[in-house]
Amino acid sequence: APQPTPGGGSVAAHAGALGAALVQMVAGLTAGKKKYASVDAEMRELAVRSAALGNTLASLVARDASAYAIVAAAYKLPGDSVDQQREKNASIDDALLHAADVPLETARACAEVADIAIAVAERGNANAISDAGVAALLAEAGCIGASYNVRINVNALGDRARGKELAVQVAKVVAECTAKSARVRQLVETSLAR
Repeated sequence: APQPTPGGGSVAAHAGALGAALVQMVAGLTAGKKKYASVDAEMRELAVRSAALGNTLASLVARDASAYAIVAAAYKLPGDSVDQQREKNASIDDALLHAADVPLETARACAEVADIAIAVAERGNANAISDAGVAALLAEAGCIGASYNVRINVNALGDRARGKELAVQVAKVVAECTAKSARVRQLVETSLAR
């Protein structure tokens, strides 16, 4: 039978990790090159930052699956008595909030990848600008995918007010990431139109 994990939240984090690997590559292809000496220190720092983001996003792949397992376990708690049902509902809501926090972290990390993609598209090795573009697309896909997981978990809460702020936060992150990705696409298209 099909398993529910790894699901969309894990795949969103994986997409972000792939984007981080690409911006790390572009920064690495820029650093140490005579033509890009003026941005050498920046590119070395971006390569380190990208590697850290990639590691964070890779860990979020597993953390998302674990968060879902906690939600699934909460739904299986006994609810025969009024007290048991109250405890079950509280456990479900707590698990759902945690399951919304994890993809919110994914969305934020993906937005950081998109931010780095702007820097490497603007100032990085021009021969790798298409890679910066793919990184931004992956970051945006990961961010939007993660936001879907935040929202579905918030929507499943018995007390939706508890998750309202998470939904507001992820909407802001998506707007920022989408704008950053659009900027990278613009840079790539301008470069490739020559």
